[in-house]
Amino acid sequence: MSRTLEPATSASVVRRVVAGLPAYDPGADPDEVATLSGAARVIKLSNNESPFGVSPAAAEAVRLRLARGVSRYPDPTGKRLAEAIGKSLTVPAERIILGNGSENILELLCQAVLDPGDLVTTQAPGFSLHEIFPRMVGARVEKVPVTAEFGFDAAAWRHALAAGPKLVFLANPCNPTGAMLSVGELERIVADTSKSALLVLDEAYCEFARPDPDYPDGLAVLHGQDRPWMVLRTFSKAYGLAGVRVGFGVASDATLVQALDRVRAPYNVNQLAQDAAIAALGDRAHLADTVRRTGREIARVTDMLRRAGFRVAPSSANFVFIDTSCRSDRVAEELHRAGIIVKAWREPGYENFIRASLSLPEDNDIFVRCLMEICAKG
Repeated sequence: MSRTLEPATSASVVRRVVAGLPAYDPGADPDEVATLSGAARVIKLSNNESPFGVSPAAAEAVRLRLARGVSRYPDPTGKRLAEAIGKSLTVPAERIILGNGSENILELLCQAVLDPGDLVTTQAPGFSLHEIFPRMVGARVEKVPVTAEFGFDAAAWRHALAAGPKLVFLANPCNPTGAMLSVGELERIVADTSKSALLVLDEAYCEFARPDPDYPDGLAVLHGQDRPWMVLRTFSKAYGLAGVRVGFGVASDATLVQALDRVRAPYNVNQLAQDAAIAALGDRAHLADTVRRTGREIARVTDMLRRAGFRVAPSSANFVFIDTSCRSDRVAEELHRAGIIVKAWREPGYENFIRASLSLPEDNDIFVRCLMEICAKG
């Protein structure tokens, strides 16, 4: 009599640290929300994407590349794009590394720098991958909380940095709050961080903050520092290229870039992304228009929400962080039923908050009205 063999399980071969990692939350699926709500058009406010589209120059660059064909592998070094970025920032191209989004470079940094047990310091609330990637390689993560007003806590940072982290992840503006560090605050963190630590400044939303005279240019602050550092930026947000995935890092020296190249997958930035990014970088008018329109909506929506009684973090990015005074997962579910997707925040201490990207004015008005109706029910 034959026996039926039980299917083999892979659980026994998965590293314990991986099994314990939190899953990255990309937000609800728009198709599922469309089915649930019956809405003719879903309003997606969950991923901080630009509602104003890509530069026409970038769209044309993609069209031309497709016309020429994409059957060949892309330039593995992204030389033309690195040179264009270097020229725009007055930085040598050999100090620039490209990634499949700036998240890719966060992962490369952890793979190249961290050993099991190393300490990483970041902020709370914060971008989840600043915690997930270090823990993935067995590092320890300490999170420094913001103040009650979502501001920089100098004493808390000084205490955390005194513990001697090997890697420091700092976002400016912060995701998810949108709050920014001033020049003085950033300089204070730089001064308090050991010169043996790698300081990584994540400026994914810097274009939206630049109109504020108090916003520091991380490259300018770190220039000339006798220490390892990297500034991360992306084409996914203000440039509107989230769908093709391209980000970059500017390093303190070429040696750091060479180390990341050793753990980087070849051809990690596709040719369409490289061409689109080069074109987008040259279209300053489109970028300026996106930043201007986003800033106007941030101010308008923040004012509407505060007038309605909501507590809203001051945002220098393209999203708002809102205290709903009730469970964020319930609020998000109710918004899904209305055809609106936001990010319910689940980080300890912030379970009543949602993060909502800014969209077109008419979408933002619908969102605010629905949020007010949902929270009025209690």
